[in-house]
Amino acid sequence: MTHRPARRARRASASPLFTPHGTDRASRKAARRQLAEATAKARAEAASLPDGTEPTAQEMPLALFPPSGRPGPASARGSKLKLPAHRMTTATVAGAYPFLAEGGLGAEGIYIGRDVHAEASFTFDPFALYGRIEGFTNPNILLAGVIGQGKSALAKSLALRSAAFGYRVYVPCDPKGEWTPVAAALGGTSIALGPGLPGKLNPLDAAPRPKSVSEADWASEVRKRRLLLLGSLARTVLGRDLLPMEHTGLDVALDAVVTRAAATGRTPLLGDIAATLNNPDELDTVGGVMSGRLGDASRDLAHAMRRLVHGDLAGMFDAPSTVAFDPGSPMLTIDLSRLGGSGDDTALVLAMTCASAWMESALTDPDGGRRWIVYDEAWRLMSHPGLLQRMQSQWKLSRGLGIANLMVIHRLSDLLTAGDAGSQGRALAEGLLADCSTRIIYRQETDQLHAAAALLGLTSVESDAIAHLNRGRGLWKVAGRSFIVQHHLHSRELSLFDTDARMH
Repeated sequence: MTHRPARRARRASASPLFTPHGTDRASRKAARRQLAEATAKARAEAASLPDGTEPTAQEMPLALFPPSGRPGPASARGSKLKLPAHRMTTATVAGAYPFLAEGGLGAEGIYIGRDVHAEASFTFDPFALYGRIEGFTNPNILLAGVIGQGKSALAKSLALRSAAFGYRVYVPCDPKGEWTPVAAALGGTSIALGPGLPGKLNPLDAAPRPKSVSEADWASEVRKRRLLLLGSLARTVLGRDLLPMEHTGLDVALDAVVTRAAATGRTPLLGDIAATLNNPDELDTVGGVMSGRLGDASRDLAHAMRRLVHGDLAGMFDAPSTVAFDPGSPMLTIDLSRLGGSGDDTALVLAMTCASAWMESALTDPDGGRRWIVYDEAWRLMSHPGLLQRMQSQWKLSRGLGIANLMVIHRLSDLLTAGDAGSQGRALAEGLLADCSTRIIYRQETDQLHAAAALLGLTSVESDAIAHLNRGRGLWKVAGRSFIVQHHLHSRELSLFDTDARMH
């Protein structure tokens, strides 16, 4: 066994600070002796002083420069100091602080209120901004905010003030009946649907054929829309995707019903579809030999469609429409407040799906002009992929149809309720968010800041801002540009949009 020799401990010394190694030994020795003499002299003087007295401070040397300062151009007096200017664009500065006092989005558009940082008026028009601002790729809008912060008032204000620009407004789902007074104020139309109400809509109504489309092409388009509607209704009730033979069953039933309705000169109804699906022998006969036992394979589908005729939606969508769609009306709302009181939103979603299909006749009109489509309380629709698919289609086609979709939710985390990560519903909900060039965020609770920052890519400054916003004040993210805007309401608007009337 070998032993290593013990190493000598190294001591750190401050001597080189006073006696540099660069001098010879005699000089270092003299410097140490002078330091020792000075230290002994200072101690002797301190010991000779009476108790309680302090040594006399040495007289300070005179100032190097006069009180007026250093003479010459480098004195920095009278702004004479010249330094090179540092220039950068607002896009670069926004990386550190996004709320820059800038010129806003221009004067063209709907008046919203006051830009808090610029102390100027703030106007907004998604149709006017399209193609004029870099990164503004679509007119769709997401509006989120906790209850009582004024997000509904902003949505209604946008709709009401848009009438001055000739824009029309469609609200396919009004679950609380709050848009009916707004429609009345604009001279629009409001249709109330629910058990026992006289209003009825036939979602299988065919839209008027555009002049530029041939009759054969239009018939094919109408058939495709009806199949998409029936498939969406069936998936919502069943809570799953349709099987291949169920798709065939819907296809065969629709063709049979349309043929009989054309022979009698009337429009097909959902009740006719449900009756055909409940007749397995007719399905097998119409389907032919290659369809197999089509009637047996469509039993679940038949029970699902029966709910629209004999279930909780009976009397609303199984009869001819009692109103005609007026594309010239400034506002059209579908009041579904009679269906929004239960804990199950399935009936509300089914009704909204039917109402949306009925409204599509105006959306596809090339001469319909610019229109707003408002999805109020959209958080209730996130768990229904069938309806999300229809909404996604409108989002994707917004530029070609000339429409601006406005989706109103409470929290950004509502989008996460559409399904687990990687699911179809979650992908559809996140796709709707990605297709919104404008995001308006009102105050969010502290526990929602992380989800909001993750979904919207907010900076720390923006995340802190949305946690402390006052009522009526929101963060506007328009094509990557950030604004804090205080919404201003007219006194008549305030009384018209008041959702707290019962609380007062």
